[in-house]
Amino acid sequence: MGNMGADLVQIYDIGTRFMIDSGWVVPMQDLIDQDGYDSSKIEENIRAYYTIDNKLYSMPFNSSTPILYYNKDIFKKAGIKDVPTSLAGIEKISKQLMDKGGAKEAIAIGIYGWFFEEFLSKQGLTYADNGNGRKDTASKVEFDSNNGGLNIVKAWKSLVDKGYAKNDGRSDETAIANFSAGQAAMTVGSTASLAQILTDVDGKFEVGTAYYPSITDSDQGGVSIGGASLWAIDNKDDAKKKATWEFVKFLISSESQAYWNTKTGYFPVTTAAHDEQVFKDNITKYPQFKTAIDQLHNSKPEYAGALLSVFPEARQTVETEIENMVNGKQSEADTVKSMADQINKSIKEYNLLNK
Repeated sequence: MGNMGADLVQIYDIGTRFMIDSGWVVPMQDLIDQDGYDSSKIEENIRAYYTIDNKLYSMPFNSSTPILYYNKDIFKKAGIKDVPTSLAGIEKISKQLMDKGGAKEAIAIGIYGWFFEEFLSKQGLTYADNGNGRKDTASKVEFDSNNGGLNIVKAWKSLVDKGYAKNDGRSDETAIANFSAGQAAMTVGSTASLAQILTDVDGKFEVGTAYYPSITDSDQGGVSIGGASLWAIDNKDDAKKKATWEFVKFLISSESQAYWNTKTGYFPVTTAAHDEQVFKDNITKYPQFKTAIDQLHNSKPEYAGALLSVFPEARQTVETEIENMVNGKQSEADTVKSMADQINKSIKEYNLLNK
């Protein structure tokens, strides 16, 4: 990529550690410092994900967090007024949602590695060592030793075993479809899915939104953003670097970000975008999106999530093992052990090749 000719590329969040290690990039912080740009204009809890050693390596662009979507009509029919904040709380009301509310499934959860990572963040626990791969390159996972992974899969499997959730497949597409069709009382999905969900529901029921659930109500953690960011490629041309930065500034201007938000559902990455009329009008049209904004602001940079060189492979491993567990092929403990063993092997191999 370093010689491909592109001056700016968009890379998904889990490619961050790989891009830092690649040696192909000009850290965005260098361009920021040269221009004297005030990086505090960028949302703190979005900026945190792409910041290592106080240096912003890439510019956040399409950023989102997962939230809980719920069918207000089913909740009302079931006589439930309070929206649960944890998987434990969801399990407590699931029978009521199905027996009285008429839901075919209490919660539809897609088997998605991102959700596993977010459940760890909500517990305030790390995915990997060396400060979640932020103080130094990760050498092993920690979700096995800190019990965070086991807490997740036990709560997930309990919902499945009791018939409150089922295998809704990889990613979140089927789960969201089941929710939009009125079959599931709840689902979890990206904030960027809100407009599509409202379009698909088309007024058949009222859609509510709430914070992404923790595992238990006593968990102390936050959410990490997902999505992608913009990376400046080092093509050894100062004029191009300057032009690249000018283009990035246009993309993150308040006007551009407010427009981007209304068309995609992704967060505006700059705080000034909230003052744009088009953003205010969009919040009025989709008040559910305020949940996402509030959740982002109520989190903390310390819950920014892990940076892992082999994250794409790791997510596939997590999804495969959770699917095996949900299908009754292995225990919760074996699921976590298998995840950890495979991901640790991948990390070790990568680190040996990239010393």
